[in-house]
Amino acid sequence: MRTADGGRHWKTTRVTPFFGGTGDTCSGGDPSVAYSRRDHVFYMGQLCFFRAQPFSEVQVYVSRDNGRTWTPGRQAARAATNFDYSTGTVDTSIFNDKDYIAVDNTPTSPHYGRLYVGYTKFHLLPSGFSDYCPLQLSYTDSVNMANPVLTTFQHTAIQPDNPGGDGTGSSANQFFTPQVEKNGALDVAFMNEDCNDSFDPHILFQRSTNGGQSFLPQAVQIDKPGQYMDFLDAARDDTIPPTNFRAPNTPSIAYDPKNGSLTILYQNNINRPVSKADISYQRSTNGGQTWSNAHFLSVNASGNPARNDQFFPWVASAANGHLYAIWFDRRLAPGNVRINTWEARSPNGGVTWTSRRISTRSWNPNQGFFSSGAFIGDYNGIAVSSTNVYPVWTDGRNNAIARTGIGETDIFTDVESR
Repeated sequence: MRTADGGRHWKTTRVTPFFGGTGDTCSGGDPSVAYSRRDHVFYMGQLCFFRAQPFSEVQVYVSRDNGRTWTPGRQAARAATNFDYSTGTVDTSIFNDKDYIAVDNTPTSPHYGRLYVGYTKFHLLPSGFSDYCPLQLSYTDSVNMANPVLTTFQHTAIQPDNPGGDGTGSSANQFFTPQVEKNGALDVAFMNEDCNDSFDPHILFQRSTNGGQSFLPQAVQIDKPGQYMDFLDAARDDTIPPTNFRAPNTPSIAYDPKNGSLTILYQNNINRPVSKADISYQRSTNGGQTWSNAHFLSVNASGNPARNDQFFPWVASAANGHLYAIWFDRRLAPGNVRINTWEARSPNGGVTWTSRRISTRSWNPNQGFFSSGAFIGDYNGIAVSSTNVYPVWTDGRNNAIARTGIGETDIFTDVESR
């Protein structure tokens, strides 16, 4: 979707992914969009996979007209693929998942214009068990605008492989969330998540100071002992009773270009016996080397953690260092079922915050997309321009389960002036 009037009216453009090895339309997932200041184009990354076939790619599409049109599906750039186009063979042991992109948009950066594409590489054994699933990076300085499929990417392992492992530890990751600093450093926050279930024992941070060519020898653990806990349901599938949808821990990181600080948000169950899942945040003022203690962001008027579950946070920074955050919130639901959307603002790079409800109606996720209510999207988003704030979330208030039999969720926003 795109807007040319500050968010008052929107237009939708369809982008259909194709897998180049077969010429067939594949399922597209986990889209993310970034703008290139140098090239004056939008990039969109997304997965391309089949439910019944082993092909798996991370593709990048280009729009040179502000989102009106995009790269034809068969011409998408391939940031990652398990298909060898020279031999026509597919590596069935690899599945690429959860991509996200970023662009270096600082003219004085040594890597100005570089496109970064991050994702998780699942290594699958014949049994279906993954012995490792590390975070990976593809990057390029020059996307072929005439025919993006000819673009050449460089590839870097952010986290190491672990052949023969048990699918846990440093090689088990999910949710690449990047930020590019003014000096060209690439910061990456992600979850240390088991490859074969949804347990997230830690929140991790990685950093590259040479444009993605290499990263720290060992990831920095952001969470501190006794300050973070994942929600351990019996099946370890990220569901939050009494509802059925999955709610994976999706961290989000923002870089304050005014003072250089980093702020990360994530779902935290350390206080679950009292307030269930909360949104916590931590800050770093030294490039992610060390992090502050965890603080609760989803709080009530007294400053205490809000009741019931909060989840799916996202945070973005403005050029002046003001931060803006969004998350799902069930504090107003007596049965801890119905969802509202909350927004928070910080005028000082995440030191202090104020928050408020921005949704105008609550909705029942058990009547969301799919008749089981098992999926409502894995995360929300928020973007900031020089004049406006654009929070974006999935919303089921217009649910039509009686008519369709599968429910309905839509994309909502609440465009505001800064």
